[in-house]
Amino acid sequence: MQPEIADLRRDYARAGLAEADLAPTWAEQFGRWFAEAAGLVEPNAVVLATADPDGVPSARTVLLKGVDERGFVVFTNLTSRKGREALANPVASLVFPWVELERQVVVVGRVEQVSAQETAAYFRSRPRGSQVGAWVSRQSSVIASREVLEERQRALEERFAGQEVPVPDFWGGLRVVPRTVEFWQGRPSRLHDRLRYDVERGVVERLSP
Repeated sequence: MQPEIADLRRDYARAGLAEADLAPTWAEQFGRWFAEAAGLVEPNAVVLATADPDGVPSARTVLLKGVDERGFVVFTNLTSRKGREALANPVASLVFPWVELERQVVVVGRVEQVSAQETAAYFRSRPRGSQVGAWVSRQSSVIASREVLEERQRALEERFAGQEVPVPDFWGGLRVVPRTVEFWQGRPSRLHDRLRYDVERGVVERLSP
C-alpha cells in the first residue's frame, strides 16, 4: 500500500541550535556543520536555484566544489540553463538538505564567475572521463537519443588521445557570495531553530519557524 503523503511525518529531536552555539562567522559555522555531515552520502550535494531575467525560477541539485569566506563555488557548463540564468540574473539561492541530521543550510547571494585560473585548477583535478564529458554535453540542450552523447564521447576521446584535455571556453565556476546564510535545526512540534547570518548588516537574527 502506498502511504498517504499527508500522513508522512516525523518529529525532529536530535538537537537544538542556540545563539551561543554559533561560530563568529557564517564560514566557520558552515565548516563545523559540514564536518558533522561528512558521513552522509554526498554531503556536498546542494540545490541551486536561479531565475531568468523575467523571474522564472529553476532549481537543480549540483555538487559544491569549494567554500571559503568569499562564498560557495560550483562548476558548470556556462551555456546550460543554470549558467545562462546565473550570468544574466546574478542572484541565486543554495539549500543543503542534510535530512539525516535534521538540518539544512539556506544561502542567498549574488553570483560571480570565478577566475580562469581557479577554473583551470579545478578542471585539472577532475578525472579524465569527467574532463572529456565536459566537452561532450551541450548541457540543457535537446538531443535525439543517448547514442548522440556516446558518439560525441567516442569522437572526443579520439580527438584528445595522447594529450591533456583543454578546459572548454564555455565551462567555468560560479561563486555564490552570501548576503544571508541561515542555519536550520529541526525541533519537536515543528518549532524549529532558524538562525540567520545577515552578512551585509553584520548581525545574526533568529527567525520564527
